[in-house]
Amino acid sequence: MDMVAIGQQRMLQLHELEEIRNEAYESSRIYKEKTKAFHDKHILRKSFVEGPFTVTKVFPHGVVEVVSPSTEKSFKVNGQRLKPYYESMEKEQAAVIHLIDLVNVDE
Repeated sequence: MDMVAIGQQRMLQLHELEEIRNEAYESSRIYKEKTKAFHDKHILRKSFVEGPFTVTKVFPHGVVEVVSPSTEKSFKVNGQRLKPYYESMEKEQAAVIHLIDLVNVDE
């Protein structure tokens, strides 16, 4: 056996393995870029508007029927997705209570 020839053969195999590995990394990077571009292209921008809905009926298993006051359309949603609506209070409606006044009341 020629040790020099075997060493050169082994180095050639290691270089080929390194090239295959680099090609795999490059292929993976290109795939990820294309997948991200496809995903980003199909994202729909949602616009949210403030508006309360009126609950008209509660069905078994958490289904709730709600009505939109502006369009008068009713639809069913999962009850876990509903959140309570609190109307904003005007500054004139809000009561101001000073903590100093509360301390003097106890005496």
